[in-house]
Amino acid sequence: MESKTQSSGSGQPGKLFESLRALAATFLASAQTRLELLLIEVEEQGIWLSSILVWVLVAVFCAGLSVLLATLLIVLALWDTNPVLALGLPTALYLVGALIAGMIVRGKVRARPGLFAASIAELSKDHKELTSRQ
Repeated sequence: MESKTQSSGSGQPGKLFESLRALAATFLASAQTRLELLLIEVEEQGIWLSSILVWVLVAVFCAGLSVLLATLLIVLALWDTNPVLALGLPTALYLVGALIAGMIVRGKVRARPGLFAASIAELSKDHKELTSRQ
């Protein structure tokens, strides 16, 4: 009788360790997948940010040159007739341009996808799946 108890008892720890090993492997595979997804999202955010930065720099450079040349053109064209208008008109145009640019930037920032949104959604699904099994 003792031999039956020992043999059936000795089989249980082996199955337990095998089950724990399989659980650990599943957990590590899931963690690796989530980490890879997180890294892809970080890469995408970096690409998006660098793209926006390049276009902002191009826009600032072009706007700076056009502002300088437009101001000179307006001042030279209107200086003899009305010096106040010659300086006031470019000022009003720059203000309107700044407001439009600010609204465009605000729209782009609001349209940006949330940081790590896909990773958070996957982790939330994992959590729901694990808690529903209990």
